[in-house]
Amino acid sequence: MGFADHIAFPRLSFTLSERFWDRLRFPSRFTRDLVWGLVLGVTLSLSSTSVATLFQNWRRKRAIARIPPRPIELRSDEIVPGVIGLIGRSQLNSAQLRSDRGSWSIMAMATASPARSDALGVEILGKAEFLNPGGSVKDRVALKIIEDAEAQGLLHPHTGSVLFEGTVGSTGISLATVGKAKGYECCIIMPDDVAIEKVQVLEKLGAKVERVRPASIVDEKQNLARKRALEFGNTELVNPPTPRAPIAVSTFAESSEVGHTADLSSPGTKDNSPILPNISLAQVLRPALETKPRGFFADQFENESNFQAHYRGTGPEILRQTSGRLDAFVSGAGTGGTVAGTGMFLKKALPELRIVLSDPEGSGLYNKVKFNVMFDLKESEGTKRRHQVDTVVEGIVSTYQITQNFSLGLDIIDDAYRISDAEAVAMSRYLVAHDGLFLGSSSACNLVACVRLAKTMSKGSRIATILCDSGSRHQSKFWSDDYLRANDIEIDPTIIDRLLA
Repeated sequence: MGFADHIAFPRLSFTLSERFWDRLRFPSRFTRDLVWGLVLGVTLSLSSTSVATLFQNWRRKRAIARIPPRPIELRSDEIVPGVIGLIGRSQLNSAQLRSDRGSWSIMAMATASPARSDALGVEILGKAEFLNPGGSVKDRVALKIIEDAEAQGLLHPHTGSVLFEGTVGSTGISLATVGKAKGYECCIIMPDDVAIEKVQVLEKLGAKVERVRPASIVDEKQNLARKRALEFGNTELVNPPTPRAPIAVSTFAESSEVGHTADLSSPGTKDNSPILPNISLAQVLRPALETKPRGFFADQFENESNFQAHYRGTGPEILRQTSGRLDAFVSGAGTGGTVAGTGMFLKKALPELRIVLSDPEGSGLYNKVKFNVMFDLKESEGTKRRHQVDTVVEGIVSTYQITQNFSLGLDIIDDAYRISDAEAVAMSRYLVAHDGLFLGSSSACNLVACVRLAKTMSKGSRIATILCDSGSRHQSKFWSDDYLRANDIEIDPTIIDRLLA
């Protein structure tokens, strides 16, 4: 094939192209312009549509990027009515206690870290009651006491009624919080040596605070609270004959209104005829009686509403949150309602469960559980450091009195641990340093008892306890190094390292 043969192919292609365009020639210039106009119009239309679509998509993406992340969507049953709806249903949160021998999961829903081959692997679950609106587990008690009194017709909201209670602070704060939410005022009788921040919180909540010299829980401040409740009104509605009987109520109403009686010899009531046809005198007087202010003595120590708050609330929650997999429950005893109510419910559901008391120095309950004797050496003559009980942990039971709430669960308590002030202080500092948990003295005592108990249990066991309140209301005493040193209380976080070893 020669050179001419090679150049024939492009020529052939060019000839075919000319023929193609010859066929596309239009019969007239008008027709050609019309066709090309249509093609150009359609092309521009498609192009502009694509550009507009791209621009809209770009603007949409920019707008979406500016929208903040959508919050977690709540179910309708999780939207609660105000402060009251926030009480209870506290969470089990996670952190860890670590030692040279391994780690215990504390407030965790997972087993201890497997990274350390010698870890004991005992879970310690802490119920975060310090997250309640009033800042402590006592919110449950305050709410139950008030609701039960309302159900019995002893209290009526928004009538100027006042709640009276003797307390070292937490129950008083809870009563003031719940009381305000439900329409009551509050008067608190408390020792004059409690942490000052508790008094300040109460006053900010509008409560009247009357401070007295420290005494047994069944002594001055409790009896004074009862006395103040009865002095509040003109007439006693409820005043049990024995001092330990719960609930005392007085009212501004007159005795004639309370007894539903009247002077029927007065004009208009001749021959003892009814004031109004088909309406009894009691029905006429009851509305007036119910709107009169009342003084109500809550009596957290003897009032079984305390026990019921935990039996019907805290216990079922723990059982549900742990799916029934629980080997022990640890709690302290101030009024005794928490350990008795929660323990009783859990023991009925899980008969093999161990109920263990965490008891600070100065309390006689440890010896009551271990030896059936209410006594503590710290309370011996001439050895007491303060007026009430010899411990920096506020709100414990006395050495010679068992409350009604504690007695309801005494038989189901299997064991007890005595916790020293130094151990409680060490645990509180240890938790801040290692887990960022700022807890109060009762919570620290519970956790020391949990660690002691964990060392006696097999791998895979699970313990639950109560984190009663945070350290925010203990800053001037339990969390004050100056106060602790002045009272010869050791501050040594390494105590926990040795305990974990």
